[in-house]
Amino acid sequence: MQTTATHPAAVPDVARESDSTRPPLISEDWLSVLVGAALIALVLAGSRFTNPMQVGLLVLIPLSAGAAVLGARMLRFLPGALLVSALAWLAQAIAALPAVSAWSLEYVVFALAIGLIVNHTVPVPAWLREAVRTEYYIKTGLVVLGAGILVDDIARAGLLGIAQALVVVLSVWAFAFWLARRLRVDDEFATMLASAVSICGVSAAIATCGAIQGDRKKLSYVTSLVLVVAMPMMVLMPWVAKAIGMPDVVAGAWLGGTLDTSAAVVAGGELISAAARDAAVVVKLSQNALIGVAAFLLTVWWTLKRKTESGDESTHRTSLAVIWERFPKFVFGFLVASIVFSWFVGDATVGDTRGPLTAIRTTLFAMAFVSIGLETSLRTLVTTDQGRPAFAFLGGQAFNIIVTFAAAYVFFGGFPFAP
Repeated sequence: MQTTATHPAAVPDVARESDSTRPPLISEDWLSVLVGAALIALVLAGSRFTNPMQVGLLVLIPLSAGAAVLGARMLRFLPGALLVSALAWLAQAIAALPAVSAWSLEYVVFALAIGLIVNHTVPVPAWLREAVRTEYYIKTGLVVLGAGILVDDIARAGLLGIAQALVVVLSVWAFAFWLARRLRVDDEFATMLASAVSICGVSAAIATCGAIQGDRKKLSYVTSLVLVVAMPMMVLMPWVAKAIGMPDVVAGAWLGGTLDTSAAVVAGGELISAAARDAAVVVKLSQNALIGVAAFLLTVWWTLKRKTESGDESTHRTSLAVIWERFPKFVFGFLVASIVFSWFVGDATVGDTRGPLTAIRTTLFAMAFVSIGLETSLRTLVTTDQGRPAFAFLGGQAFNIIVTFAAAYVFFGGFPFAP
């Protein structure tokens, strides 16, 4: 068994857990659903804001209430969350500067960089570690994201975008998992790595960790690796696409299938053209929509895999109960939000709330990326398990780039399908 010192964020996680004065009343997954639902309800009720600082304050109120339920020491969490929120706002402000936005560098780059700089220059105090809750912020953000993933949008994305997403996700996941196992990476680690590289990065890794009830230290490693690798990709891939003369729509489909955050997809597409941006968003939207399906399938597969290995002869009914127990509840919240906004909220309200909900989601994700930086040791990314997980991820990402390149030409290049 590996020691916790080999994984990033091991010390902060242990310290935070030991600081808790009581066990949580409900799980973090369900808390994320409730907090996300509260934020959506506030926007539907008419809450509006004019700047990121107001968004941050609006987000912190239900986040803090949820943290109290989770058993956080509030005298530490509150100042820590304020600082994390302020650093998240700083990252968004830097990304919005004209000189920076001209390079299409998104806020996640600066959020991660700020967290890494703080973490590698000064000791992170205990009161700040109490607020470093990456999964809590991203899970809540994913519930809010569900309100922006509409069934009509997926339908308009068309069969070609969905087809490319399915081909890429299935082939890349299988290859990445196979490669990780060949490199003697354990099943749990390999599953999270494969999901991150094939579906949609950090969000998919967290959904997968919930589905298989994985080690959070391994999840911390995977999420850090995803963002560190994504930073150069979002700058280099648009340049490569233009340098080799890829058609704009094909280039957009390539970016949408390989870049791991929605903001990076939009920014990368904008570096090429509006047509490239639209194609990139179509493919990315299709992959994001697969989070719930992937989480369910992984839950079933992992449950049956563990039953087979243990020789458990439990009934089919028990299997369903175990599957529900393992299924990430924040993904359930994501799906419910998508259904509600697709079929039960009027088009005018959907349009009116899209901006505020996007701002809330951006704040939550920025706080999560700051937290990743605060709990990540760059050295451990290459030293953990002699670097085998990193090699597996890089190999999977290289395969992803090649397969998605080919798929983009097949589905969006004009032959055999109409462009």
